[in-house]
Amino acid sequence: MAKFEGVKWAPQQMRYLLPDKQYDILASDAQVFAVSRSIFYATFLCFEGIRFFCKKGANGRLEVNFLNWHKNLERLRRGIAFNLSKTQAELIPSVEELETIIIHEYFQEPAIRAFLGEMADLGAQGYLRPFTVDEEQSMGVTFPGQPAVRALFCRYDNYLGEPFAGVVVPHLIRAVAANKTGWLKLGINYLVSLKALEAAKEVDAEAAAALFLDDQTHLPLAERRVTEWDSSCCLFGLRDGTVVKIPESELILPSVTIQGMVTILREMGTKVEERHVSYGELLRLVRANELVVAASIGTAGIMNRCQKLVLVDERNAVAATHIPDKGHPLYGRLAEAKAYYWDIYKEKVKLPAGMNLFKYAL
Repeated sequence: MAKFEGVKWAPQQMRYLLPDKQYDILASDAQVFAVSRSIFYATFLCFEGIRFFCKKGANGRLEVNFLNWHKNLERLRRGIAFNLSKTQAELIPSVEELETIIIHEYFQEPAIRAFLGEMADLGAQGYLRPFTVDEEQSMGVTFPGQPAVRALFCRYDNYLGEPFAGVVVPHLIRAVAANKTGWLKLGINYLVSLKALEAAKEVDAEAAAALFLDDQTHLPLAERRVTEWDSSCCLFGLRDGTVVKIPESELILPSVTIQGMVTILREMGTKVEERHVSYGELLRLVRANELVVAASIGTAGIMNRCQKLVLVDERNAVAATHIPDKGHPLYGRLAEAKAYYWDIYKEKVKLPAGMNLFKYAL
């Protein structure tokens, strides 16, 4: 699984107890009770990753910018709802409630403002991590007794990066469609991602990412469909100039970043198709040299182009290897779209239709 580089954490985190709507500020390394359902049973563990940019306005006042982040907050709400019982539905915070406690309470803390000021001076990338936990001391296998939202954030230099190698790992399943867990950012999904990366390194020691297929293991390998990377969504660029986006489903996280990147690519005049890609088709594209580039799309890294993708057969032996065509226009266009995406946060470029930039003066 991809790693962050050059990370520096904010000095405090926030906690918001959902039953009584109580807000607290905690140390950045504040921990959870060792005796907790969240620790032992992964009860009420979901999270979000939200990119942001901090700057100083003309008057020197701090400003923070988020792109389409209400979609992140809505996705967090869905994760919270999945982890609560139906009788606890009234505890689910609204998007506006989450926005208020993060922006107008947490980001207003003096130590946090000072850290944001450093970020503004550096022009650094910001990454907000809200997550949930059961704050009650309990060993019971039940729904959470004290569900809470915590949040902290960091600045960082890089995530995953280029070049990176990937391997298709068909014998492991990240999520099961019947349980509808793949479209949520749940802690239970990511242990399998780590296991998949470990398996990928057995095929190629340089692997930094694993590419999953669907959960239809009863089908012949060629008929199964590509889903997503271990910690990000994927795009495929074809020699005819088309970019293929895998449709969202119960197996695929509805990525806010990939939606924005697709919008930018289309405004650049790139043809984008949203359709399924079977593993058999992917093999044919690689063997025919029709796959120009495979890319990882996610919040932290925005977009990174895979420098080697290893495809395996039923025996886990190498069946084909994709190397990108760096001379093809699509290869460079993806990098241009990535730069454009980040420049939206900085208000250096036009905001594409359908995308929303949320700007807050602190």
